[in-house]
Amino acid sequence: MPSQRIILGIGLAILLVIGAASVGLNLQSRSDSAQADRSVGMLRKIMEMRLSLHRAETTSGRFTLAPVPEVEKLYRESAETITAQMADLVASSAHDNPGRTRILEEAEKLIAQRLALSDEMVRIRASGDTVTPAAMAKRAEGFALINAINEKLDKIVADERQVLSERNDHSRSNSLVLLTIDLAGVALILLLAVMLMATTRRSSRELQDSLTATQATNEALEAAVAERTEHLVEAHAELRLSATVIRSTFHSMAEAVLVIDNKGEVLLSNPAAERMLRYRPGTTVGLLRSMSSVFHADGVTPLPASEMPASRALRGEEFDAIEIVVRPVGGTTSRHLVISGRPLRDAAGDISGAALVYHDITASRETEHKLLQSQKLDAIGKLTGGVAHDFNNMLTVITGTTETLVAGLAEQPSLQKTAELIDQAAERCSELIQHLLAFARRQPLHPRNVDINSTVLDIAKLLRPTLGEQIEVTSVLEPKVATAHVDASQLANSILNMAINARDAMPDGGKLLLETCNVVLDDAYAQANPEVQPGSYVMLAVSDTGAGMSPEVLDQVFEPFFTTKEVGKGTGLGLSMVYGFVKQSGGHIRIYSEVGHGTTVKLYLPPAQGQIELAPPAPAPAAQGNEVILVVEDDALVRNFVTVQLQSLGYRTVAAADGPSAMALIENGEAFDLLFTDVIMPGGMTGRQLADKAAKLRPGLKVLYTSGYTDNAIIHQGQLNPGVLLLSKPYRKSQLAGMIRRALSG
Repeated sequence: MPSQRIILGIGLAILLVIGAASVGLNLQSRSDSAQADRSVGMLRKIMEMRLSLHRAETTSGRFTLAPVPEVEKLYRESAETITAQMADLVASSAHDNPGRTRILEEAEKLIAQRLALSDEMVRIRASGDTVTPAAMAKRAEGFALINAINEKLDKIVADERQVLSERNDHSRSNSLVLLTIDLAGVALILLLAVMLMATTRRSSRELQDSLTATQATNEALEAAVAERTEHLVEAHAELRLSATVIRSTFHSMAEAVLVIDNKGEVLLSNPAAERMLRYRPGTTVGLLRSMSSVFHADGVTPLPASEMPASRALRGEEFDAIEIVVRPVGGTTSRHLVISGRPLRDAAGDISGAALVYHDITASRETEHKLLQSQKLDAIGKLTGGVAHDFNNMLTVITGTTETLVAGLAEQPSLQKTAELIDQAAERCSELIQHLLAFARRQPLHPRNVDINSTVLDIAKLLRPTLGEQIEVTSVLEPKVATAHVDASQLANSILNMAINARDAMPDGGKLLLETCNVVLDDAYAQANPEVQPGSYVMLAVSDTGAGMSPEVLDQVFEPFFTTKEVGKGTGLGLSMVYGFVKQSGGHIRIYSEVGHGTTVKLYLPPAQGQIELAPPAPAPAAQGNEVILVVEDDALVRNFVTVQLQSLGYRTVAAADGPSAMALIENGEAFDLLFTDVIMPGGMTGRQLADKAAKLRPGLKVLYTSGYTDNAIIHQGQLNPGVLLLSKPYRKSQLAGMIRRALSG
């Protein structure tokens, strides 16, 4: 039938059209699926290459901090993997997308540059060198390259995602067209339509499954990339922060740090090691050891090589605060070092090196030594002062008695000569005791504002004939030097003593230099010299070009009776007296000396407030009197001697052995015109306390003190308290008479 044939023809035509359309759409779907598979494969390769790049970056950083061969091997494997993966990406993209190929080639060049920088850092650390600031700058350049690489790869990932989206949309459009054609021909050719629909549905399901899988993969890739990127950023930030903190801390440490390998070669050091140990790059522990002599903490016993800190640490010992003394070869200055050490072990537990930390305690040891010296001198001074007190009591009786004998033996010349010898010996003893009291800082000073330059010039005139022509005396005086508040006579005696010591140190002649200047001793100097108060001082220096002194002699030079001179050529009290005078005046003394090069003694004297004061006039000859004197003296010999001397001068006397006995006489109404009392007495009451109590009962009481050993009862900072009169023991009859009249005259 024609109509049937027409219908059949139309059906066949429709079938052919539907078949042709189905075939075309199916081919297009397969092309889209293949393209989607390529895009997914490309994204997977990019993710794998990023992971390899992160692994290479991490292993190179680990190797820079800890150059271990296993880490270097991991880095090399990662670098080779990156190169192969990048080449595969470029090859996969070479045929279908020239623009993407160009981006991949640019990324490949950036990766090659980054790997070259990492190779350089690994090569530096593998050779044993430390990472220099220039290398650290290259590492910062590497971080910039990583960011550039990520930007290139992000472009490719975005492009591939766009391709996947377009293929997905295209697939949906094809499905809709195919479904429309199938619905139009379903009425005519049901069986063919059913078969075609079945085929179409099957293809649609496959495509949908493929798209679903692709979408899931894409989402997983995006999540993985985001997570890895976040981890990389955090790891890089932490690494930069840790490296900065470690580097800053290490370089700012005051302690010297050395990290050595098991051969003694230095792998790592800080700037303090260069200052403290004289370390230079390339120097080994053995070479450092050869540059110095090393001793135990006593500074005398040599330290064997096997007991060196580096040797002990490399044997596996852990130790803290081992003290050693290091003295450079050919030098005289020693350093006291406290060392802590730990062995370093590799992954297998074997010792691969050691870490040593050095702390310099030289300044504290020197301060301790100076403090011990000062304490020793103070202890000697207290002992000396106590002995001087008893000697002065005896000398008071001896000098007064011999003075009377000399006067009474005028008609017996031979006996008078003997008495004069005794008197001269007593005078010599008195001078010796005064020197001891000067050292003990127990002599009564009479300080005033003194022009130091004028004093030095006056004494220099006397020194030239005294020292001899072989000694050249010169002066370097600062014109505007401040005045000093000191006892002028004691200052002159001190300069004379130092000049005589200088002369004896230059038997063949030399130069003696006297210097003055204003100085400020700051807190740092006071911290190193505990007995010094920081502030302004007037410095007086006496220098010679003599034989000099060794450190052992310098430690004892201020001790009384210590001398390096031959027997009979010195008492050993010259510098002791100078030391006591300066300390009692509130100053500071320092000696600098080197064997074969001479000695300099520096006196730091307290500056004066106000104008220069002239020396007081000499007292007028004393007269006798008839007043009543209350004598308070604990030594019976001295008490009897004083009462006899006073009675010979016309005075009447009342005597007491101690303070309480004297107070009993005063409270009972004993009449007297002057209280003449010793300062230091037994019974729990000093002379000053007695005078204070007596003054409350008798206002306006006149008091004269006497002592062979003064303390803070009537003397503060080397000078008598205002309104206090003191007659120092031993004294002669004329001195006693003069001070009695002076005290009675008010």
